Amino acid sequence: MDIHINRDEELNMSSSLSETPNELKLKNQPDDGITACKFGPNSSQFLLVSSWDETVRLYDIIADNMRIKYSHGSPVLDCCFYDPVHSFTGGLDKTLKMYDFNATAETVVGKHEAPIRCVEYCSDENVIVTGSWDSTVKLWDPRAPCCSGSFAQPDKVYTLAVCGDRLVVGTAGRRVLVWDLRNMGYVQQKRESSLKYQTRCIRTFPNKQGYVLSSIEGRVAVEYLDPSPEVQKKKYAFKCHRIKENGQELIYPVNAIAFHSKYNTFATGGSDGYVNIWDGFNKKRLCQFHRYPTSISSLAFSHDGMVLAIASSYMYENGEDDDVHENLVFIRNVSDQETKPKS
Repeated sequence: MDIHINRDEELNMSSSLSETPNELKLKNQPDDGITACKFGPNSSQFLLVSSWDETVRLYDIIADNMRIKYSHGSPVLDCCFYDPVHSFTGGLDKTLKMYDFNATAETVVGKHEAPIRCVEYCSDENVIVTGSWDSTVKLWDPRAPCCSGSFAQPDKVYTLAVCGDRLVVGTAGRRVLVWDLRNMGYVQQKRESSLKYQTRCIRTFPNKQGYVLSSIEGRVAVEYLDPSPEVQKKKYAFKCHRIKENGQELIYPVNAIAFHSKYNTFATGGSDGYVNIWDGFNKKRLCQFHRYPTSISSLAFSHDGMVLAIASSYMYENGEDDDVHENLVFIRNVSDQETKPKS
């Protein structure tokens, strides 16, 4: 079932607009578009940030300084922590790199045939997962490190997320595939996005029941992995990140999704410059933050859910323009009032 929350319904949602946010703007920001920000495992202190400026930066947000910066030689499209002292990164150079923070040394792990768009770590199976525009997903053993398998996808991989021992892949052509990381011999589920336009981001619920998918056309879908008809009746989609100006409704891509690990609520960030927090199970918007300088390109909650990293970078939705767009990462302390479902 595809339930659309229209603007009138959205205005009736529980909503609060924060005008004086408790947040910090990081120093030593990237020089070009920010592609991803990820918090360290079991930590609210360290944040990894990848960028089109060809660098990966490790920030200590408590000390408010940049600890480490290393380069790929080409724009970096995604990054992830393996453990507190190792990162994996990939981008337009088609190369997967591992970086040791303690030794300040990098290792070239392997390559794809085209740029690497997604890099994620699955702790349940202790495997690094990469998705590429070469229409493959590859698994990598982080202990070796080496490639442990390459798996064909129906089209370019735009986004992916791990959900326990399952992998949800979003490709071009609005396709969504669910794989079992314990047995990659076949696709567990083949789906088509319930949204009509190109998939932008997929993230999975911490309770492992399903995933949230966003598109370039200001919509978000809440989906469930259980294929039974009874459970599938619960899925729905809604409009968001739309602004009315001069009698016209402007529709913006929803670029980023991040889940709160404790409450199963999630944040969305759009090219309208806004961040919303949603209670997906009760179909409510919990709050909306102030408008950021430009598009929201990435979001990440810390492990304890007390901090949200917000990357603001112009994503060229309107092509080249004459405005100067800074690339900024904001660190916001979030409260239960903003993130906890209302009883």
